[in-house]
Amino acid sequence: MTLQSTVRAMDRAPPGTTAAVAATQGAEPRSASIDLHLREVAQLFDSLDPCPFYERDLDADAEAYIVASTRELPQRPQAIVIYVDRSSGEADEARNLEKAIHEHFARKLELATRDLRLLLHRGWISLLIGLAFLGTLLVLSEAVVRQLTPGPLASVLHESLLIGGWVALWRPLEIFLYDWWPIVGQRRTYAVLSSVPVNVVPAHESAHQLETDRNVRVS
Repeated sequence: MTLQSTVRAMDRAPPGTTAAVAATQGAEPRSASIDLHLREVAQLFDSLDPCPFYERDLDADAEAYIVASTRELPQRPQAIVIYVDRSSGEADEARNLEKAIHEHFARKLELATRDLRLLLHRGWISLLIGLAFLGTLLVLSEAVVRQLTPGPLASVLHESLLIGGWVALWRPLEIFLYDWWPIVGQRRTYAVLSSVPVNVVPAHESAHQLETDRNVRVS
């Protein structure tokens, strides 16, 4: 089973401690957590990344699932809970994994911040170019009105120059009205995920907890 199928299978499997499951059972959710079920910790990371194990980028499917889950939650996630079938046995596994996830999303935050800065810089340059172009075409359109005899040709040239000048402002307006806020939303998500607690739970403990919860409900 690939990581993509693993994280998608969570919609069909009862993880036991998520807010969504608690809500469907009519109970008050204990916390808003993001749950991942893995065969082993290595499955969480990009296998093609040449960096040392815990310094690798996250697998693209895992990152997309975590980011999408964060955005779908009605509140800030309280934790990322990772259920692992086969633990590496390292004493610092949980701490190393938390550090790796935090550093990954800190890098994504830095990249998103850079992208936003470059986008706004490009927007200001585009705006200056557009205004200069608009001013030039406005002058030309006035010259057309003065130099040509009034008629269909003069009207077409005058209107074409005006339209062309305003069209030159389309790109900077698109940047300042629409393009910047999705990146701001990404930065907000990455900032949350760069500090959210990460808990690693062996699969047998998860099964035991689920059985305990079931017994409590039955009794």
